[in-house]
Amino acid sequence: MASLMRQAITRAGGWLPFDRYMALALYAPGLGYYAHGSRKFGHLPASGSDFVTAPEMTPLFGRALAAAVGDALQATGCDEVWEFGPGTGALAAQLLEALGDRVTRYTLVDLSGSLRARQRERLAAWGDKVRWVDELPERLAGVVVGNEVLDAMPVKLLSRHQGRWHERGVVWREPALGGPAQAQVPGAAGTAAGASVGAVAGAGALAWEDRPTELRPPCEVPGAYDYLTEIHPQAEAFVRTLADRLERGAAFFPDYGFPESEYFHPQRHMGTLMCHLGHLADPDPLDRPGRKDITAHVNFTGIALAGQASGLGVLGYTSQARFLVNCGLGDWMQQAPVAEQVAAQRLLAEHEMGELFKVIGFHKGPFWDALGFREGDRTASL
Repeated sequence: MASLMRQAITRAGGWLPFDRYMALALYAPGLGYYAHGSRKFGHLPASGSDFVTAPEMTPLFGRALAAAVGDALQATGCDEVWEFGPGTGALAAQLLEALGDRVTRYTLVDLSGSLRARQRERLAAWGDKVRWVDELPERLAGVVVGNEVLDAMPVKLLSRHQGRWHERGVVWREPALGGPAQAQVPGAAGTAAGASVGAVAGAGALAWEDRPTELRPPCEVPGAYDYLTEIHPQAEAFVRTLADRLERGAAFFPDYGFPESEYFHPQRHMGTLMCHLGHLADPDPLDRPGRKDITAHVNFTGIALAGQASGLGVLGYTSQARFLVNCGLGDWMQQAPVAEQVAAQRLLAEHEMGELFKVIGFHKGPFWDALGFREGDRTASL
């Protein structure tokens, strides 16, 4: 991976924008985090996993989401589900089991060969009802689901220091004589930023470098103090593409993030970029690229505007807790064993996933009073 990064930086003229770096670190064939066979999803570090998602925590998540998907299938007259970033196939299995004959075809969109193998094994019982594709077709009708998929799309980093905006990129630093490579680039708090991937002393290192840019956050960030943040052109482009190709149907995206006013809050001066390895979080994506996940929180206002500008209507936007309760999670919990109730509580608790995680829904076709947003809708906050 270090060699691949060095070659990419050289081909780019010595400076690689962070979104291109992030794409390589996550998706480079055979080397990127989602392109090799590491465990990734699981409950504990001992399993060799790095993080756990809601469908892996409890099948009650999928059962509740199935209520919203079933509501959307009926309202839009569709019988097909499309899932992006299906992970181990846990959510697909939960939705297929709950929805039964209401779904005639379930399509998974995933570029990871190793994850596809796990999905095929997990979903074998549904036979030809399940299929895999590498990309969206030119036209589709159905309900789209993407659980924690937007946060894994590459972002651009913007750094304001000394009152000027810069785009943050990655360079390769050869080691100085008598010492290891080191970057001295002001970060959002005026500190040096840099990390080494060289396994041998003197091997060189990845480092940050900021360059002046005309790019800006979508809203004004008051003040002139140092500030680091992200913008999300790829996630917004994905939503625009979906809007262009979805003839009839709906889409649901549960993920962690904020509306624009909170995302670019003056106090969030270090951005939201985060890495995950062995169930530990750290903020250094230059350290061990390809071995750990890299994510950024979602700017749901940008996602909503991208959809609306391209022909999608917003069904609703609310916290994950409110969405799941609207979909009947409380009733399912009462019928579940105590262990399942405890796991499901993490989906609802404000200090766990209930408030940080949100759900945004879109529709193509007539609006309806969607089940998941009937109470506690926050669309006005976008």
